[in-house]
Amino acid sequence: MKQHTVIDSPYGDLTLVADDGVLCGLYMTGQRHRPPEEDFGPRDDSLFGEAEEQLTAYFAGESKEFTLELRLHGTPFQRGVWDQLRTIPYGETRSYGELAEALGSRAASRAVGLANGRNPIGIIVPCHRVIGAGGGLTGYGGGLDRKQRLLDFERGAASGGTLF
Repeated sequence: MKQHTVIDSPYGDLTLVADDGVLCGLYMTGQRHRPPEEDFGPRDDSLFGEAEEQLTAYFAGESKEFTLELRLHGTPFQRGVWDQLRTIPYGETRSYGELAEALGSRAASRAVGLANGRNPIGIIVPCHRVIGAGGGLTGYGGGLDRKQRLLDFERGAASGGTLF
């Protein structure tokens, strides 16, 4: 059974979704590929304390990684891409081609981009850390402005700054 909550963040409201108590979604307001609200199940703010604490620590610049149990619903290829996203260190980026190469096929960069765009657990599974081959920002379900802000935040927090 799915349940959800909505929390405030420096990037706007975030909708957290759990499937049988395990986080399976983190969606931004206006996010591309965001499922319809009725798919999130009833609201239950009591289930998401650990996720909320870890996100708060992340946004405060106090934590650089997440240790939450996740349930990623997708194809085997998508889950492989999302696993690769979780290996990108905080404050760093990788290109779609580099991720495709890590998955065994440099030619799969377009498929990596499509899977990246369908990531159901933004921020925690850091799809914002993926950039184009030339180093430019390309595609982000939450919008390129949010992507740039997240990257700038991580680079600043990694060097001692914080979001606030």
